[in-house]
Amino acid sequence: MTVHSLSSSAGPFPRGRARPGAMARAAIGAVPPSGLVILAILSVQIGAGLAKNLFAALPPSAVVFLRIAAGAAILTVVARPRLRGLSRRDLAAGAAFGVTLGVMNLSFYEALARLPMGICVTIEFLGPLGVAVAASHRRKDLLWVALAATGILLLAPWGQTSGLNWAGIAFAAVAGGCWAAYILLSAAVGGRFPGTSGLSFAMLVAVVVIAPIGVTSGGTALLTPELLLLGAGVGLLSSVIPYSVELEALRRMPKRVFGILMSLEPAMAALVGLVVLGEVLHLREWAAIICVVIASAGATRST
Repeated sequence: MTVHSLSSSAGPFPRGRARPGAMARAAIGAVPPSGLVILAILSVQIGAGLAKNLFAALPPSAVVFLRIAAGAAILTVVARPRLRGLSRRDLAAGAAFGVTLGVMNLSFYEALARLPMGICVTIEFLGPLGVAVAASHRRKDLLWVALAATGILLLAPWGQTSGLNWAGIAFAAVAGGCWAAYILLSAAVGGRFPGTSGLSFAMLVAVVVIAPIGVTSGGTALLTPELLLLGAGVGLLSSVIPYSVELEALRRMPKRVFGILMSLEPAMAALVGLVVLGEVLHLREWAAIICVVIASAGATRST
């Protein structure tokens, strides 16, 4: 992964001393690609658990703003976006990527405020599943669609005693659609921007998109030092680490293998929700998660 440093040889990092960008590149390069995918999955789910704990002090939109602002600040230091030499189409692709990131995170956090983590990620995962099925064009993939649909039907709050609600499901579905767009746009941005500079540019765009909503809803509470520190942690775990290592993993492994490994995300989310948040799921909900995981892995394997 090519990481652009902020400073030249005359900058704040003396010659002979490793710069943060070079150190991060070396550390990521030493991890096998499959390990990078697992690291990304675990990091983003732990970050989601930390963010959900913040909902007691801040509304979801304000937490999203803290997450994206912190992620953008960190990424800008590691990989400053360089716009020189880029065409209008390149910038448009990066801007579209940023808008998608902002809407995806906002929708996901609104769903997370209403649903258990495992359920939220399971519904959101229909986005990547749809991309995998669309890329395959095989009739047998209809079986995977049917299996995923079975899982979603198991999650639907048909009964009055269900702990789920339609609003949360709708927000998770929107996040899933944005996730599908993220997959498609990430390939385009990766080919147009060097290294991770496209991601840092997109994160800056996402900050602009989310700021009006997040600042209005959060108000002066956003200036609380403790909340700012926790928001920085969420940004690091949920944005900087997973997005960066996912881009590196995609450069070093087939997309099919990457997709199969990513299919573990709903199950990982359910486990993190259980350990971090104490969210105990019923047998029917675990069965739904397993259905979506198998469907996602099967559809990705056949592409």
